[in-house]
Amino acid sequence: MQSTAPTAPTVRTAASPRTAPTATPPGALPSLRFGYGTNGLADLRLDDALSLLADLGYDGVGLTLDHMHLDPLAPDLAARTRRVARRLDALGLGVTVETGARYVLDPRRKHGPSLLDPDPDDRGRRTDLLARAVQVAADLGAHAVHCFSGIVPEGTGTDTAWKRLAESLAPVLDAAASAGIPLAVEPEPGHLLATLADFHHLRRALGDPGPLGLTLDIGHCQCLEPLSPADCVRAAAPWLRHVQIEDMRRGIHEHLPFGEGEIDFPPVLAALAATGYQGLTVVELPRHSHAGPHFAAHSLPFLRHAERTAATAPPSPAQASQQTAPPHGAPSTAPEGSSR
Repeated sequence: MQSTAPTAPTVRTAASPRTAPTATPPGALPSLRFGYGTNGLADLRLDDALSLLADLGYDGVGLTLDHMHLDPLAPDLAARTRRVARRLDALGLGVTVETGARYVLDPRRKHGPSLLDPDPDDRGRRTDLLARAVQVAADLGAHAVHCFSGIVPEGTGTDTAWKRLAESLAPVLDAAASAGIPLAVEPEPGHLLATLADFHHLRRALGDPGPLGLTLDIGHCQCLEPLSPADCVRAAAPWLRHVQIEDMRRGIHEHLPFGEGEIDFPPVLAALAATGYQGLTVVELPRHSHAGPHFAAHSLPFLRHAERTAATAPPSPAQASQQTAPPHGAPSTAPEGSSR
């Protein structure tokens, strides 16, 4: 697949995300737009990370709001966000806002508090953070805001957990509707919302609200879903608002550099292009920040090669779409555990 020529940066507004690439020739699939997550560049200053990604040829960035990269809780958030928006425009980078910072709300609890916490005030802190993220996304002209449910607290029943999740997300979805920014919930191994089926459970429970979309992590599909990753892409297409990508092995929730896991990427990228998805596909290697520039430099050529391979390969018989599924939502046996 031949990539289209890059377009000039566009001016962002709160209601108008960055424009999509120019049209591709008839019959050709559109080129995908690849980004890299700042949670995999945590040792770099944000401006340095953005400059690196632009120099490497990435189309955008998955910006995790954290103390080292656009701290959502520090003073003057709006002014700092405006500076980042100007920098993104100058570099020609699109952006998705991600909210998976490990200790941004609580220095002692990884990803705590969550939307499922027993304490309503703690749940409210997470809801407020997501609402802030929606405003940041609007100010940046981002394509979506990413979030996940959290792990079910000990002693909490499943029905209670789903009720808490729906109630906690309701004001965030209201904010997303007002801002015109999709909220893209990610199925996360080991969490209450762990699979595509769980996403649909939440969607139906909330009455299928327009702002509610899906973050699809390709590695998580390999790890946990009964469908192949390519079939997951096809099944998720109507709700797809954000994509994360890395390599992974079946039943082990460990984000791996490309080539170190089991995923066959050309069929996955072909399926993604065929859906017409125009958001960012963001490399997600949060455990590799110690060598983030190295992995950022190697990931984009791998993905572009896989994309070209998908475009030139002859049609092949449909891959077996069923995998042997681990127990529903089962935490992994890897040190990475059930959350990044």
